[in-house]
Amino acid sequence: MPHTPEDKKKALTRLRRIRGQCDALEKALEAGSECAPVLQQLAAIRGAVNGLMSEVMGMYLQEEFGADAHLDAGQQKSIDTILSLVRTYLK
Repeated sequence: MPHTPEDKKKALTRLRRIRGQCDALEKALEAGSECAPVLQQLAAIRGAVNGLMSEVMGMYLQEEFGADAHLDAGQQKSIDTILSLVRTYLK
């Protein structure tokens, strides 16, 4: 969960963007749009949700194991590697 005001604002902005994409998808489905644009919108929503998940996970890892934990360089590198792998997986 984002705790700083800046992180909270970033997460809420992403969530609002996702909500807008979902609303657009709903309208497209109601209008009987072609499959290709609907599938493209679904992929965009999935990417946006994965981006939000990655962002929140990064905040969590830094909060739990980062700044205040006084990690050595190797531990910080491990956190960065894990976060990079997760972000790659979520793309």
